[in-house]
Amino acid sequence: MPATTSIVVAESPLARLALGRADDVLILGHRLSEWCGHAPMLEAELSIANLALDLIGQARALYALAAEAEGAGRSEDDFAYLRDERGYRNLLLVEQPNGDFARTMVRHFLYSAFIDPWWRATAASNSPLADIARKAEKESAYHLRHAGEWVVRLGDGTAESHRRAQDALDFLWPYTGEMFAPDSSGLAPDPAGIRPRWEANVAAVLAEATLTRPDDGWMQEGGREGRHSEQFGRLLAELQHMARSHPGASW
Repeated sequence: MPATTSIVVAESPLARLALGRADDVLILGHRLSEWCGHAPMLEAELSIANLALDLIGQARALYALAAEAEGAGRSEDDFAYLRDERGYRNLLLVEQPNGDFARTMVRHFLYSAFIDPWWRATAASNSPLADIARKAEKESAYHLRHAGEWVVRLGDGTAESHRRAQDALDFLWPYTGEMFAPDSSGLAPDPAGIRPRWEANVAAVLAEATLTRPDDGWMQEGGREGRHSEQFGRLLAELQHMARSHPGASW
């Protein structure tokens, strides 16, 4: 059996932008897929699987754009399965372990509250990502509503569910600052400009959920530069196992 060889992507500004967004949704989609067979109820099982499929579909479109920008004849599978850990550009927030159901929903809400207005701004711009954004914004609107409703249900539920939701928010908050790092490509709306809308989305849901917003302080960063958390290596080993164990296989 031939050995698999990791690829190194020639990252033009467009390729890097597309890879960052693609990696965000691929990794978050993979995290959500880990709930299959383990969700607390059948309805949640089905909805989480559909959320994961939406995200992986977005990843495919974004990897195709990155491949076109790179011009090296690579496929979406090459980008997803054949890069080493340092080649991934995803936000640290999306790779954090699922934890309990509250942490999964709070993580998804914090990301969706950012990416929904970012997709909308991108769809209305002249960005090379605009066509992808016009489809993604329809999905992100549902993701934001779904995750927000769960945060409210958990935060304003029992004393135990409130505690778990608040613990999740406190744990994940230091990973939110990285979402707003400046984008030097000039090919899409600057994430910093999305912050007021994110703040409004988050404030409205936290108020209804009776959750306390953590204080802003030191924020984790490094995902966009390929510096990831300890858990990411294990995630990547699981994600890439089939493609690296059976190179060239198709089914």
